[in-house]
Amino acid sequence: MKYNDLEVTKNARPSRKGRGISAGQGKTAGRGTKGQKSRTGHRKMPAGFMGGQRAIMQAVPKLKGFKSFHPKAEVVYTDRLNELKGKVDNFALAEASLVSSPFVKVKVITRGELTAKIDLETQFASKSAVAAIKKAGGSFKQVPILKRPESKKEA
Repeated sequence: MKYNDLEVTKNARPSRKGRGISAGQGKTAGRGTKGQKSRTGHRKMPAGFMGGQRAIMQAVPKLKGFKSFHPKAEVVYTDRLNELKGKVDNFALAEASLVSSPFVKVKVITRGELTAKIDLETQFASKSAVAAIKKAGGSFKQVPILKRPESKKEA
């Protein structure tokens, strides 16, 4: 290490670009020759700007419609409820393989004839399904969606 090799940042001046050929960054000052990026104010162009050509965000085709992030209710028909008896809730429907999981929305819809007397506790049921359940001697109670139990790792 020599005294003249020391770099003192406090005394370092900012580089003065465009101040003559011998200054190292003279004439075009490191911007190349011509074009939009060599001119003043080129940093104010919007993101995705392609020199007046149509921007890539405009050129790429978009998907039609929209995607709903709300899961749809799984449908159970009243003629499938004849196999069940007593209190029928999401867990009983999942055990009977009528729905994929006890933690999904369930809607009961009329199809066929209901003969079994059941006490149904689900999230939704059509008016005609409720009438069919009451006609068979059962009852319908609307319950909120069941939340999944938290895992032991999070607790």
